[in-house]
Amino acid sequence: MGEIEREAKRRRRLGALQQAILGTMFIVGAFAVQRIAPEVLRSLKRDRKFARQFGYSVRSKLTQLQKEGLVSFEERKGIRYARITPAGRNALIIRGNLLAQKKREPRRWDGRWRVVIFDIPERRRAIRDELRRMMRSFGFYRLQDSAWVYPYDSEDVIALAKAELKLGSSVLYMIVEHIENDRQLKEEFLLR
Repeated sequence: MGEIEREAKRRRRLGALQQAILGTMFIVGAFAVQRIAPEVLRSLKRDRKFARQFGYSVRSKLTQLQKEGLVSFEERKGIRYARITPAGRNALIIRGNLLAQKKREPRRWDGRWRVVIFDIPERRRAIRDELRRMMRSFGFYRLQDSAWVYPYDSEDVIALAKAELKLGSSVLYMIVEHIENDRQLKEEFLLR
């Protein structure tokens, strides 16, 4: 397995871990990081290396989620708790909708491309980068930095992203009948 494949696999695994952590926190409300993690790790004693890696992954992912404003920490009676923030709830809902949309893709392509273009100023670079991450995670193909294409209906997902990121008219959703030289796009999406 090459370096690129290993890195891609690691990123997918960490993304799944982040989703699992956020999802658990959303359902349970809050959990004791210092109480639950050791119990999980104790049950994994058979494979000490995996247990260390798992514990490290959870702690580092929680720290990353805190930096992104999706999780906050509080301490009660000497126990450290992680709590999902309103921004974390919204992010989880959007990601859940992205997954649901992906599962609803039709078996046959209708021959139309869904194109999303945006013009977000440099002063809002973080939001622009977040939108690009969302587009990539949903499966859009990047035509240019601010032009992305997808073969199936994704209007609901784009509307949710626009609302979450407060983008309004900075993002345009188009349905296009034909894109010049679209052979590469068809190959990318495995279309006929």
